[in-house]
Amino acid sequence: MAKRALPDLSRFGRLAEYNRKRHFAVTPEPPGRSVERAADRPREFVVQKHRASQLHYDFRLEHRGVMLSWAVPKGPSLDPAVKRLAMETEPHPLDYNQFEGVIPEGEYGGGTVMIWDRGVWAPVADNKLGDDADVDRQLAKGELKFVLLGKKLAGSWTLVRTRGGRQWLLIKHRDEHVSTDDVTVANPRSVVSGRTMAAIARVAGASERQLARAAGADPATTEARAAKAASRPAARARSRSPRRAAGS
Repeated sequence: MAKRALPDLSRFGRLAEYNRKRHFAVTPEPPGRSVERAADRPREFVVQKHRASQLHYDFRLEHRGVMLSWAVPKGPSLDPAVKRLAMETEPHPLDYNQFEGVIPEGEYGGGTVMIWDRGVWAPVADNKLGDDADVDRQLAKGELKFVLLGKKLAGSWTLVRTRGGRQWLLIKHRDEHVSTDDVTVANPRSVVSGRTMAAIARVAGASERQLARAAGADPATTEARAAKAASRPAARARSRSPRRAAGS
């Protein structure tokens, strides 16, 4: 029996791979379409926390009508001494910047997606803001320099290709925005909804397995620390009671 021919996706250009991997009658992700940026509109960036088979952060930069994308397993770091592995993936459509929810099980990348950070970015060339041609040249060279202005990430950064065609390092440059704090733990919630991963999964009607994975992707911070702090006075009171009784 002859194999069924794959659909012709050439009309989607740089988004052909994105469209090929997804069934849009099933997934709530947006279909891929390229959109040209108006000359007076800043370039967008977004970081989406994604608990698929493994937790990672999808780092995306708008360039020539699509979102260039890298999967960062440990998430961005504000510490210049920490170099984060960033695996280049297929470009995504600009509409994806608005996507927060759950990709169904069995679909490519199935799992919970959070809009962890977003804002605008600009390339840097010769110590000044660059243009699309500078981005093209730097990507070809394997070292993209840029500035971010987001809710959680800001300042000067670089992406450096290390080996092969898709392996890069995401590195923070030294400036007033550096920190040794883990920003993924200190600021874990969505910049759009304010929800945790577990809350996003719950609202979107995730499966039990996806809900458990999403909850596991939330750092033990806000609720856990509040609960622990609330339990301390009672614990101290219990520990003091026997001593007071013994001394009375």
